[in-house]
Amino acid sequence: MSNRLVYVVDDEETILRLLEHWISKKWGYETRLFRSGEALLESLNEVPDVVLLDIMLPGIGGVETLKEIKQRHPDLPVIMLSAQGKVEVAIETLKLGAMDYYSKPVDFAKLEVSLKNAIQTHDLAREVQRLRAAIEKPAQFDNIVSDSGAMQEVFKLVHKVKDSDICVLILGESGTGKELIARAIHYNGKRRNEPFVVVNCASIPKDLLESEFFGHEKGSFTGAYQRRIGKFEQANGGTIFLDEIGELDLSLQAKLLRVIQTKQFERVGGNETLTADVRVISATNRDLIKAIQMKEFREDLYFRLATFPIVLPPLRERKSDILLLAEHFLKRFANDLGKSRMGFSKKALQLLYKYPWPGNVRELENAIQRAVLMADGHTIMEKDLPLALQTFGMHEEDHSSSLLSPSSDVIKPIEQLKEEAIRHALKVTEGNIVEAARKLKIGRATFYRLLKKYKIST
Repeated sequence: MSNRLVYVVDDEETILRLLEHWISKKWGYETRLFRSGEALLESLNEVPDVVLLDIMLPGIGGVETLKEIKQRHPDLPVIMLSAQGKVEVAIETLKLGAMDYYSKPVDFAKLEVSLKNAIQTHDLAREVQRLRAAIEKPAQFDNIVSDSGAMQEVFKLVHKVKDSDICVLILGESGTGKELIARAIHYNGKRRNEPFVVVNCASIPKDLLESEFFGHEKGSFTGAYQRRIGKFEQANGGTIFLDEIGELDLSLQAKLLRVIQTKQFERVGGNETLTADVRVISATNRDLIKAIQMKEFREDLYFRLATFPIVLPPLRERKSDILLLAEHFLKRFANDLGKSRMGFSKKALQLLYKYPWPGNVRELENAIQRAVLMADGHTIMEKDLPLALQTFGMHEEDHSSSLLSPSSDVIKPIEQLKEEAIRHALKVTEGNIVEAARKLKIGRATFYRLLKKYKIST
């Protein structure tokens, strides 16, 4: 924590040294000490993480110093200290923007918690400022909004493969934006002026997929009243995007492999061999290696499709994108509804940032759209967010008052904490036992044993 800077302002030498002892020696923060408001204000060119400010100061008093701090740096957290302990003074400073107020002698257990909260709040405010500036920059590819290092690596892969004809397999959880990446590859590559055709392999009935892929001749089956051109024929010269490829029926996988290898196919009920120059991009949220082991996916087709794999990280692993995307969606939906100058409350922002987003970017987009509709004024409050986020927020508050909170006397049994950790890991990983065990840093055998012990079904 030595990189965290706390300014302490008090005209009493004994109080200054006592605060320095606790803040620096005990809690590990860097401190700078000031004996007057004037001295502090002269040093505000370097913005600290938080200010501890005494009210009774010589020269410029603490209240006036607070006003000046807030005028220069509105988001800088200030915690007020006073020997008076008057309620009206506390209320006045809080109205002026102070984050907290403590009477002397200071309760150092509570002050430590307050300092941590103040630093987190300041970090969040600075992140919002940075992301609001970044939101005005054009996205590197199409409508993809991201500032995370992981997604920058994805963009590099898109850039490398966009002008190639090799097959690309995009892997990632539902809602991570796999189709956006496929579109970015197509519309930034040499085939950008040719068709981009999407086929969702999970949404089309199994007995109609072959006709959907390759078309059919009139009279080839009941209901085939006229010739139909299939998706591969429609995509000739361009790109076909096979979404949810892991759900493709085994009977069709061999035919798809042949088309990829030879670029030739026949319509259902037809004898004519047709040729299509098509670039194939596929995507799935399934573990295809596991599907191969279970004889549900052809190994030869997998290696053909996965010539160039791209893995999209889930939103919970690229935290820096959450607020950036939230601002992006807020601006878009607010404009659609004719609501101007909308923003988020601090609590709403903190909840958006901490929530694990099992539904990824799609869930975040839906949450912001709903919040814009629900908001009564220009500020989205915690109550405007979906129930799942509000419930998560309540659980967070419960957790903060548990054994792990320094200001709590509630002690949970170790076994209860273990069970909570298992359930939370399963929730975050959407029931993926291998991933949950990895994140908890325990072996799979141990994980299965704990599931049985706590009677947790998956």
